[in-house]
Amino acid sequence: MPTSLQNVCCLFADIDDTISTDGRITREAYDAIWRAHDAGLAIVPVTGRPAGWCDHIARMWPVDGIIGENGGLYMRMTEQGLQREFRHDEATRAGFRKRLDEIREEILTKVPGCGIASDQPYREYDLAIDFSEDVEPLSPEAVAEIVRIFESHGATAKISSIHVNGWFGEFDKLTMTKQYARDVFGVSLDDENDAFAFCGDSPNDEPMFAFFKHSFGVANVRGFLPQMQSHPTTITKSEAGAGFTEVVDAILKDRQTIQ
Repeated sequence: MPTSLQNVCCLFADIDDTISTDGRITREAYDAIWRAHDAGLAIVPVTGRPAGWCDHIARMWPVDGIIGENGGLYMRMTEQGLQREFRHDEATRAGFRKRLDEIREEILTKVPGCGIASDQPYREYDLAIDFSEDVEPLSPEAVAEIVRIFESHGATAKISSIHVNGWFGEFDKLTMTKQYARDVFGVSLDDENDAFAFCGDSPNDEPMFAFFKHSFGVANVRGFLPQMQSHPTTITKSEAGAGFTEVVDAILKDRQTIQ
């Protein structure tokens, strides 16, 4: 672990295969979120999961807020109710959707064995192609072909541990994370990097690994390192939710020394 995490006030973290383990949130990982909450350490999931999931998580989990669809939006509970912020307005998102529907048919035709992610109906921005969640895992070559088709249409495509997410619009996880910090905490992440940390597990987390001084990969990130140019500063001993718990415990331990 880094020599000092004393100044960290917020941990941004991916969900799938970072907080979750084999598709489930373990008691250990969920308890870590609660312990962080009770100790005043803000947890903000940063995920490729859809707006519909974000609505639930923002309302029901002990988190400060959530950034969803790889940076297309964020949601958080306030005294006035659920706050929703999108990178683009509804009409623009509808235009993006029409273009993605065309890409959808091409991918399903050209890449046998892939599928549309089961959470697709709850998405505002992106098209999520399942390559290992509810389908038999595809080869790296098939996953690369999905990315190629997205990019041939001018879309951004990012690989998570289970999906390839494609979208139109200029954003990624880091873009919206910086906006979240400005809007919610009133700070610039460029100026206050030492006060924040990130934990993730896959290639779509690369911008976060590259940016954050305190960047953590849970142990299962090792399987993706050959595909990535930017690696986490620290890799945990344990995989998935147990690795996430390691990170939370390390931050809480260091924070106690200054209280």
